[in-house]
Amino acid sequence: MTPADRPSHTLTGFPAAATEFVSALESNRRLIAEDAGLTATELRTLFHIARVVSITPKDLAGYLGMTTGAVTAISRSLVEAHLLQRVDHPDDRRSLYLELTGEGHRRMTQIHTDFDAMIAASTSGLSPEDLERFTAALSLVADEVRRRTRRH
Repeated sequence: MTPADRPSHTLTGFPAAATEFVSALESNRRLIAEDAGLTATELRTLFHIARVVSITPKDLAGYLGMTTGAVTAISRSLVEAHLLQRVDHPDDRRSLYLELTGEGHRRMTQIHTDFDAMIAASTSGLSPEDLERFTAALSLVADEVRRRTRRH
């Protein structure tokens, strides 16, 4: 049996569009990481820490779905790159928080500025009303997917 004789598994409609959208964003994330000299996981780490401001390695490991040992290696690399800093935990001398450095904040500001510009250019064909509806629909679907994929 040749590959042409085997069934193809493809999505259609909204599921196809949603996976294409996610794939496009993932491609963009890989390019951003490459341009910044980071791995995709390091960039994902920086994005999360930038959003939450301060996080323990244990909580970061849970978010990334990795072991704390893997997070230690990632955070060490980002500390050595002067993008992250370790901050003492005020209530537990055996623990610490990971936070962006000044350079980390500068880099994330630039990444967000570039991303905003790319998204603005990518949505320039939509009217303000269409963009507002698309934003609301995308947020609604994202919230529902998160709700449905939580572990019980």
